[in-house]
Amino acid sequence: MSLRRFEDVAVGDELPERVVTLTRGNLVNYAGVSGDPNPIHWSGHVARLAGLPDVVAHGMLTMGMTGRAVTDRFGHANVLSFGGRIISQVWPGDTLTVRVEISAIRKSDDGGTVADLALTTRNQDGVAVFSGVAEVRVDSTECPRQDSNLSYADALGASLPATIDSLCW
Repeated sequence: MSLRRFEDVAVGDELPERVVTLTRGNLVNYAGVSGDPNPIHWSGHVARLAGLPDVVAHGMLTMGMTGRAVTDRFGHANVLSFGGRIISQVWPGDTLTVRVEISAIRKSDDGGTVADLALTTRNQDGVAVFSGVAEVRVDSTECPRQDSNLSYADALGASLPATIDSLCW
C-alpha cells in the first residue's frame, strides 16, 4: 500500500503489519514487569509438570503486542477502547504477525473523527492467536503520529518502528 494521508484512507484498508518473534527471555521479562510470576511462563520443568510441552506466553503479553500495533500508529492518548479474545497459546520462538484493518470511520459526538479497527494476530503457521477491536480518535486532515515510547518494549526486545510524520500508509 502506498503512503497516504488519513483523509484518503477507506474502510477495508490495512495498516502495515507488525511482526514480532517471541523469545523465552520476553516471557521471563514480562513475568517480572506484569507481576505474574507463574512458573509455567519461565520454567520448562514446571510447564511440563502442568501438562504443557514447554513454557507458554502470557495471554496478556500477546494482547499487549497486538495493542502495540495500534499505539505505534495512533498514539496512546488516541486509543478510546481496546479489547479482544485470546484464541490460542503462544510459545517461545513463535513469530506473531498483527493485522490491523479499518472497519469503520465515523464522526464522534464532539465532531472529531473516530476509526474502528479490526485486529488479528497470527503465528507463523497462520493460526489466529488473538482477535480484537480498537476504537481510535484520528484527525481527518493528518495521519496519526507515532508516540509510542514505553520502556517495556525495549525490555521485551521489540524493535521500534520507523518514525511516522504526516504520512502513515
